[in-house]
Amino acid sequence: MNFSKDLREKQKMYPEIAIREFVANALIHQDFTISGAGPLIEIFDNRVEITNTGEPLIDTERFIDHAAISRNEDLASFMRQIGFCEELGSGIDRALIEISVYQLPAPKFEADDNFTKVTMLAYKKLNNMTNEEKTRACYQHAVLKLLEGKRMTNESLRERFGIKKQNYSTASRIISETVKAGKIKKSERLKEYIPFWA
Repeated sequence: MNFSKDLREKQKMYPEIAIREFVANALIHQDFTISGAGPLIEIFDNRVEITNTGEPLIDTERFIDHAAISRNEDLASFMRQIGFCEELGSGIDRALIEISVYQLPAPKFEADDNFTKVTMLAYKKLNNMTNEEKTRACYQHAVLKLLEGKRMTNESLRERFGIKKQNYSTASRIISETVKAGKIKKSERLKEYIPFWA
């Protein structure tokens, strides 16, 4: 809790939209053929992990932009009817936009034998983020900009991380590392970047 003008004010660590969308995805995309397990939400001091049974139907790198594919169409339809999801494949996009507004580290999407996991990380200062967290956020930001019909720039990445204009070189280093990691590439326009698959 933060104290402001002698009043206690509750502030949420994670955006509600992000939690709702990730939980809805875990429910809708669970693999009912796997017995002895189901969706699991674990809350830790520094993260929230949402896991469901079954490997994803698409590459985790494409969760943001890929068209909706439902493993359980009837369940997805029911959840759409009760207003829990839209079945448009835009839930991850909305979640990431809210996460960037909160300036949280980018969530991590993992897939392994018979499970899919999303890890939402608590707030960290940029200096405390790992290189992997910075490049993941840079990549996800580039995808979101592309979906807006725009391109990622040094300026837009500075806004994503809350980096001051005079520290533009910090954003340049993150972009350079993300290019080296093969997650983004230069676009046809000078000083603009797009995801590696675009």
